[in-house]
Amino acid sequence: MDMIKRRDAQMAYISDDRVFEEQAACRRILQKLNFMDRSDFAGIAQVVKELFGKSENAWVNPPFYCDYGTHIEAGKNLFVNYNCTIIDVAKVTIGDNVWIGGNSVICPGVTIASNTVIGAGSVVTRDIPAWSVAAGNPCRVIRAITEEDRRKLFRQEDIDDEAWADIVTHMEFPERS
Repeated sequence: MDMIKRRDAQMAYISDDRVFEEQAACRRILQKLNFMDRSDFAGIAQVVKELFGKSENAWVNPPFYCDYGTHIEAGKNLFVNYNCTIIDVAKVTIGDNVWIGGNSVICPGVTIASNTVIGAGSVVTRDIPAWSVAAGNPCRVIRAITEEDRRKLFRQEDIDDEAWADIVTHMEFPERS
């Protein structure tokens, strides 16, 4: 079995020339992303799509680091803040409407379910369930996200009706499962 098949089967592998080629392709994309004009929003969005492959409305504030990019399954409306690392030597799955705080590290093989907030500086070593606020090192669920949280801003301030109407027209709020 070649090393790429071993890696993708989550078996022990050695980074041979083919594995290094994949990593080099990712690093070229990361080089482009991490040194772009930070006000080139359309350009950044395009490079993020190139990095993750299929993704809808995913956003990454550079700098950002990963091993392959193609092993990150990014759901709709993913937001990754500054200086995050996703170690994707094993597939990392991130659901719809996920916010990952700055300076976070997502470890290989982790799933972060939909409608979740990962606090800044977290090290996510295990799966995080849907509708959760999680943070820490290691990252753990702090509490569930409730219906009351939908219209809250930082420090529990309410979102005004005009802003809420605009948010609702641009975002889908999936039902809780």
